[in-house]
Amino acid sequence: MKVALGVSGGIAAYKAAEIVRLLQDRGIRVQVIMTQAAQEFVRPLTFAALSGEKVITDMFAAGDAEPNIDSAVEHIAVAQAIDTLLVAPATADVLAKFAHGIATDFLTTLYLATTAPVVVAPAMNVNMWNHSATQENLQTLRKRGVRVVEPGSGYLVCGMTGPGRLAENEAIVAAVMEALGASQELAGETVLITAGPTREKIDPVRYLTNRSSGRMGYALAEAALRRGARVLLVSGPTAIAAPEEAEITHVESAEEMRQAVLKLLPQATIVIKTAAVADYRPKVSAAHKIKRSGPMTIELEPTADILAEVARLKQSQIIVGFAAETQNVLENARKKLASKSLDAIVVNDVSREGVGFDSDRNAVTIITKDEVVEVPETTKWDVAQRVLDQVVRLRKLYPALKE
Repeated sequence: MKVALGVSGGIAAYKAAEIVRLLQDRGIRVQVIMTQAAQEFVRPLTFAALSGEKVITDMFAAGDAEPNIDSAVEHIAVAQAIDTLLVAPATADVLAKFAHGIATDFLTTLYLATTAPVVVAPAMNVNMWNHSATQENLQTLRKRGVRVVEPGSGYLVCGMTGPGRLAENEAIVAAVMEALGASQELAGETVLITAGPTREKIDPVRYLTNRSSGRMGYALAEAALRRGARVLLVSGPTAIAAPEEAEITHVESAEEMRQAVLKLLPQATIVIKTAAVADYRPKVSAAHKIKRSGPMTIELEPTADILAEVARLKQSQIIVGFAAETQNVLENARKKLASKSLDAIVVNDVSREGVGFDSDRNAVTIITKDEVVEVPETTKWDVAQRVLDQVVRLRKLYPALKE
């Protein structure tokens, strides 16, 4: 996810540096846009060093570089690339321009060009804040869906006392996370997620596996991180990159996954088993490559049922299983929910084309003891959000035991 951070002129501009760090701690990329006035308080180099991204200070290329078509439409490119626009601090001038659609620099032009959620954190003199013009502008912005993080009250740099001080950075970041659909509802939780397929060795060059890509589990890992959780990710072989903040354990076989899960289980308050674990493995694995010599029979034996074992060992954890079915989808899922004493099960029909395995899209049904939630075809990110919504609901119903 990417956030554009607009920094406008005011003594509170220096606080935006800490906001960059806090967003990065949550795995958010940040690109800073500075107004000309903001550069009188903080140098662009500060934000460039912190963010690792180009800091935009003007509509067109500065210095010796000649303006070109790329710089002329850069605001459109940024507008399309970001997931949220945050302005902190937001001066009375910027708020007025936003409210009246005045585009005189990169930041105000970006505001008009983006369809992403917008969050503003005003900071100014108390009289400027209380002025009817400012309040009317804020009312206009709120009606348009702009989230306003109210300033705090207290002693201001100008020597006056009252509202106008930039809100606390944590409150600003929380508003951004909410705008991103990633609230901090799971703060304090440790979520153990399994993802991807397993590989069961036949010989040194062959194995049994399945079509799982790991995308669903990885989407859940990232979504849980965005909601403030610590994430322990146990992953079978995949070709996708895991979220950097996740604590990842790589495994290959079902037994390796079992051992990793049982080792991490005591740390977890929530367990989500999305991995497509092989149900069978070769009873004997050849030490050397099996040469072709006509028909061959491989004797298989069942692997351990990791989900059932986790459910038996649960204390106060919320346990969510996944089921990939091709027939009697809901009936089979309900049987699994009951037989394994799960808190919820997420089932999808993998016989459908274009969803489930090898796809960025999915369509699932989330079943709990008291609710059935249909999630029609959508992205796996959206499915992850819906699953976590149910996890949050379950956690409220069954609070974790605290020492």
